[in-house]
Amino acid sequence: MKTTLSLLSLLLIFNVTIAQTTAIPDANFEQALITLGLDASLDGVVLTANIDTVTGLDVQQKNISDLTGIEDFTALIYFECNNNQITSLDVSQNTSLIVLNCFDNLLTSLNVTQNNNLAILQCNDNQLVCLNMKNGNNTSIGSFYAVNNPNLVCIEVDDVAFSTSNWTVIDPQTSFSTNCPNPCICNISANYISVGNGNGNYSFTNTSTGNYNQSH
Repeated sequence: MKTTLSLLSLLLIFNVTIAQTTAIPDANFEQALITLGLDASLDGVVLTANIDTVTGLDVQQKNISDLTGIEDFTALIYFECNNNQITSLDVSQNTSLIVLNCFDNLLTSLNVTQNNNLAILQCNDNQLVCLNMKNGNNTSIGSFYAVNNPNLVCIEVDDVAFSTSNWTVIDPQTSFSTNCPNPCICNISANYISVGNGNGNYSFTNTSTGNYNQSH
């Protein structure tokens, strides 16, 4: 009997240990997920199984600056993250996206070349220098807003004539090209590894920026 109980205990421990999690280093982003019922506690991680089937996500006006973790929302179709302080957005893993509203942020670069289902994009009122729309299916994008990006000179697209005729909500200095001189790199989100240090403190390791600690 004791042997059976021991084996069951080991199995439970094993299952807990291997449960896959996604790092959410931005506390405001995680709090938004908690409010939506996708997470239980503010500890810097969320169970991947809680988010990888989510098709719609609205985290607008949540004072978010870092959307690390969004890459594991692999079923996402509708994503609204406008009116935050986001400086970087990697949607290369969100290949089912149809609607992306990321206006009123601090984005300097946006690449949607992996998002060939996209139909609506609102990236206006940012600080974009680079915008790559060349996803092989630009004709499916019926709603496009990129105005109020004063440093955006060139938008890379599939077809210049189509974009010029159909995407008119841009700044006067902005034009379209199939080969902009400043192509956006389709960055894969930084790989954060979280380690609990006790007392509610978590350490996140990022190969690009090094380590930093966050307390909850």
